[in-house]
Amino acid sequence: MKESFTTQARVVEATHAQLTPTDIYYIVFRHKWKIILIFLASIAVAGAFYFLKPPVYVSEAKILIRYIIEERSISPEANDAQVKSPDTRGENIINSEIEILTSLDLAYDVVDTIGAEKILAALGGGTNRAAAAGAVRNGLAVEVPRRSNILRVEYQHPDPTVVQPVLSALVETYLKRHVEIHLGVGVLDDFFARQADQLRARLAQTEQELKKLQTEAQIISLDDTKRSYIGQIAKIQDELLAAEAELASRRSALEAIEKLLAVNATANTNEPAVPPAVIEEYRAVCAELDTMLKRQAELQLRYTEAHPLLKIVRQQVADVQAHKLRLEQENPKLLASILPTAAQAKTEYDLAAEVSRVSALEAKIGVLTEQLNKVRAEASRIVEVEPTIIQLQRKKELEEANYRYYTASLEQARVKESLGPGKITNISVVQAPSPPVRRIKELLKPIALILVFGLVGGFGLAFVTERFLDQSIKRVADVERHLRIPLSMSIPDTNADGLLRLPLLFRNGKRKSGGDVSPPTSSAAVPQLRSTEIAPWDPHHRLRPYYEGLRDRLITYFEVRNMTHRPKLVAVTSCTHGAGVSTLAAGLAAALSETGDGNVLLVDMNPEHGAAQHFSKGKPTCGLADALEPEKRNDAMIQDNLYLVSVQATNDQKLPRVLPKRFAHLVPKMKASDFDYIIFDMPPVTQTSITPRLAGFMDMVLMVIESEKTGQELVKRATALLHESNANVSAVLNKYREYLPKRLSQEL
Repeated sequence: MKESFTTQARVVEATHAQLTPTDIYYIVFRHKWKIILIFLASIAVAGAFYFLKPPVYVSEAKILIRYIIEERSISPEANDAQVKSPDTRGENIINSEIEILTSLDLAYDVVDTIGAEKILAALGGGTNRAAAAGAVRNGLAVEVPRRSNILRVEYQHPDPTVVQPVLSALVETYLKRHVEIHLGVGVLDDFFARQADQLRARLAQTEQELKKLQTEAQIISLDDTKRSYIGQIAKIQDELLAAEAELASRRSALEAIEKLLAVNATANTNEPAVPPAVIEEYRAVCAELDTMLKRQAELQLRYTEAHPLLKIVRQQVADVQAHKLRLEQENPKLLASILPTAAQAKTEYDLAAEVSRVSALEAKIGVLTEQLNKVRAEASRIVEVEPTIIQLQRKKELEEANYRYYTASLEQARVKESLGPGKITNISVVQAPSPPVRRIKELLKPIALILVFGLVGGFGLAFVTERFLDQSIKRVADVERHLRIPLSMSIPDTNADGLLRLPLLFRNGKRKSGGDVSPPTSSAAVPQLRSTEIAPWDPHHRLRPYYEGLRDRLITYFEVRNMTHRPKLVAVTSCTHGAGVSTLAAGLAAALSETGDGNVLLVDMNPEHGAAQHFSKGKPTCGLADALEPEKRNDAMIQDNLYLVSVQATNDQKLPRVLPKRFAHLVPKMKASDFDYIIFDMPPVTQTSITPRLAGFMDMVLMVIESEKTGQELVKRATALLHESNANVSAVLNKYREYLPKRLSQEL
């Protein structure tokens, strides 16, 4: 019959999947119970975390660092301490102090002060010193407020009785360690003491060796002894020189007297007299000879015989003596001329006295020479021991200087230590460790993360379920977005209205037991129905307005397309069982029968579960061929203008197998019948069902899509099969559930 009409159903272009605000609202409200339950679970987990996590108590202290004193030398005389102030960014000195505060050595000192068992009592117990130091270090937090020189130190621990004592011990230990590190107090005390003791012992040993050597050398003072020997040698040498010079003069005089006596005895009075110039020359030579002899004697005391200067003087003495001898030989009366007369010589010179004087001078020179040699020997002995004495004296002076240095350093360190960390002025404790208070903010962050994770997890699960896991058609927008067929009607799910649809009790409007939640009956108009159900054609049926609306849409559709032939064939089918095809077909037939235009025939094409199950124990007595004949269809009447037949009522048992062919033979009878509409309750569209083969005979095929259960791909494939028969397909979204509030809903 469809070939007589040229107008086709409107085809809706499928739109691309695009997330709109309405989609977001739909996802949130559809999965609100999942979101709420997950969020409630996160609240429960957060509460359990709060109550099960051990409480943490915290104590706080504040330390002001004005400046840092760096002692760069350990010398007590050196004044090279350097004062350093924290920079404006607090990166150098402040960070160094933070490292001292958080050092493991400081933690070990605190453990030694408090006790490892007390610190670990609330952390599982034990006496492990390393574990206790780790607990002290892990519970310590040091921060620097912006633009300040203050260290804010916090310590947290599960035991409130441990927090404040540990922080107090930490601050005290830090102050001591600060002084030790920057000023060296307490670090070098033992070293200074040991060095001082060792130097004291070495100094005593050196003094004993020096004293022994001076005693053996009979030296009280090396410098005084040397000066004494030098003075003695100089004095003896002076006396010796004087004696030698006098001896030389006495010997010269004695020789002159002897020569004079000899000359006078043998003198010849006839010899000529000596010129005065020669006499003066002779006297000058004699004086020069005396001077040269004295010079030679002085040089012999100072230099050796091989010295060049002594050799020169000797050569000069020899030259003067040769000159004197030459004058005496050239002038035999020269000596007689310079000597006095015999009477004067007798009175002035006494030969015997001169001889005795010469002997006395020779003896004196011998004694002086012996004394000089003795003094020189003593001086040589002093010279030999002088290096050892000087070395011992230098060693003694060095050891004395080192001993004084270490003694002074030790005394200075003790003075600094007596001042103590508590008396330093560059660091002050602004706030002493406070009493322990429970720290709540440490719990707020994980609790907030748990709550946020629960909230975001609920929304994320809802989004993933809606967009990826659940690919079913749920609402009108999905039909328009994913399918290429128009939508005739969207029928809400009235089975679960007024009930609390929890996910654990209901799923898609049905109880988990599997039965539909049907509304209570309020009418018994059809006695063949169960007491808990209302027939779809009953005026009090909840879906009656939607059946009438679908009827009006069909009538309008046929009128707009000028489809005035009779009867009009309408097929109602679906993709799956239980989509509500039979109920919708019965309700639509009942609504069409009430228009008064003509009779309406409802044909049950389902062998087992079709529209006929509502009548006479599910076994109507009239077949399709009989219903087309007015005299044989009395048993098929349900109410005025409404008839029901089933393919099972035919006498030909082979009809279901050859139904499309027989159906084509029945088409002329349908045209000649007085039915205005024939509604076919068709089986679901599958690859083996008769629905696609019969769809080509229909004026309209209503594809019933069960909301939230029928998949998108399944509807697309079923629609493709119907389009292959050149069928006009329109969708009916059944059991549609409106999750959005009215003010947010954008669907009719």
